Amino acid sequence: MTTRKQTKKIARTAAQPPAVVDEAGLLSDLRALIQSARQRVATVANTTHTMLCWHVGRRLLKENLQDGRAAYGKRILATVSQQLQAEFGEGYTYSSLTRMIRFAEAQPNEAIVSTLSTQLSWSHFLEILPIKDPLARDFYAEMCRIEHWGVHTLRKKIGGMLFQRTALSKNTKEVIAAELGNLRAGRVTPETVFRDPYILDCLGLKGAYSERDLESAILREMEGFLLEMGPGFSFVARQKRMSVGKDDFHLDLLFYHRHLRRLVAIELKLESFQPAHVGQMEFYLHWLDKHERAPGEESPIGMILCASADAEQVELCQLDTKAIRVSEYLTELPPMALLQTRLHQAIEHAREQAAIRRRRQEGKC
Repeated sequence: MTTRKQTKKIARTAAQPPAVVDEAGLLSDLRALIQSARQRVATVANTTHTMLCWHVGRRLLKENLQDGRAAYGKRILATVSQQLQAEFGEGYTYSSLTRMIRFAEAQPNEAIVSTLSTQLSWSHFLEILPIKDPLARDFYAEMCRIEHWGVHTLRKKIGGMLFQRTALSKNTKEVIAAELGNLRAGRVTPETVFRDPYILDCLGLKGAYSERDLESAILREMEGFLLEMGPGFSFVARQKRMSVGKDDFHLDLLFYHRHLRRLVAIELKLESFQPAHVGQMEFYLHWLDKHERAPGEESPIGMILCASADAEQVELCQLDTKAIRVSEYLTELPPMALLQTRLHQAIEHAREQAAIRRRRQEGKC
């Protein structure tokens, strides 16, 4: 039996208004749940589709349809394509099957493809496939994975010849392969960070301009400059003052690179590279190492960004032992054929010099 006191308590409870629901918060949480689930589904679907393309390509490769049996291979592939299209749709055209074969041929390691497919779509791989140099293909695939490039960004990086402009490309195949191994292991080195030349057409500089104009344009267009410099760079200071004795010195630009865990000093030069620039940069790096290097950081590294550089002068300066890089900058994108020729010559020269040094070290010359 309910007492009078209990009846009053029930009546008061019933009279109290229900707790107010935070509709905006509830909706936000539900959206996050749905979007997260959709993303996971999309990732699984993309991975599954990419691996399917690889397995189809590998299965077709086993039939050796392309080796010495061109006409026969084309006929078989056309017949298989027609039958697959009838059953599974337009994703299995003759051209699509050909691309799958090229994909399996270019990427024979299933474990690597499986890892890449969790972050690269089939569309990414289609952009990379036309690249003839297998090391360049691997470079773009790994950079895509690490930096989460979209297809548009990847296309732009390839068009801007990013691989050819990295210090990595100027090494031997063995060194490049080792550096790609570092990338897969999540280790970033200066070889994959620094480029030559840098294309700074984003700055909008025309005609005559001063070093201060160049510096101001970089700061004004910082987003575009950092995109060209590559991922990992963070701006620290402009005209960094360094007091030594009774004099003050000023470094043009100071950055920090998150992956390298080291300060990056940049000096801008409107003129051609001069060996005297090296002594100035060494002085700045010693000061930064003594006064600005934080615990756990690597020693600072310097870059002399100049209008042009003579390869033999740079070679004689032995900059690798000094943690200094020299790169040219271009305020306008040259014709692609000219850029390709320049980069090819620079890469060949660098590799020849590396081979000479190696033979000398081995005592063969």
